Amino acid sequence: MFSVGAMSVALLLSGCGTGNKAKGTVIVAGGGAALAGGAGAGNLIGRKMDRQREELAKIEGAQVEAIDAGQAIKVTFESGFLFQTNSSTLSPAAKTALTQFAASLTYNPDTDVHIIGHTDNTGKVETNDKLSAARASSVKDYLASQGINTIRLTAEGAGSSQPMADNSTRAGQAQNRRTEVYISANEKMYQEAEAGTLK
Repeated sequence: MFSVGAMSVALLLSGCGTGNKAKGTVIVAGGGAALAGGAGAGNLIGRKMDRQREELAKIEGAQVEAIDAGQAIKVTFESGFLFQTNSSTLSPAAKTALTQFAASLTYNPDTDVHIIGHTDNTGKVETNDKLSAARASSVKDYLASQGINTIRLTAEGAGSSQPMADNSTRAGQAQNRRTEVYISANEKMYQEAEAGTLK
């Protein structure tokens, strides 16, 4: 779904610390096609995503980044914050954070959300695959319980197949146990951006 190919709403950020207005000329839409509206449409989406990224950065436990040239957002939660060891049941702190996350999604309805669960490489591959999928589903289900339309939500488990750190150390394993959430513009937002009516 994304050019970075990961689930974290955990962004492989190319524009950290910079506004999207200057980056909006490069658009990744679906398979990578440019917006018909060109740089102007890209700037509109970039500014919209900038505002939501600022909102999400206030949520405890969330690491927020801009990805795909500022046209999408990646949010990463460490699994230790969301879940107990070997569990897919959300912690109280996780529910608080995801309630705030859902509020931002409600305020910004013209986006799609893709959730990816990750584990470290300890234990059996099959077990890790099931756990990561269950954790991603728990996040999806909780967002749905907060009123987010399930049409906007997809979830998958990546197991230990996409490490972001060295699994040979405990610190690296802790980084690899995470849930990523990717937020991207939906078709309606793209159409409004091309028409110049996106606010």
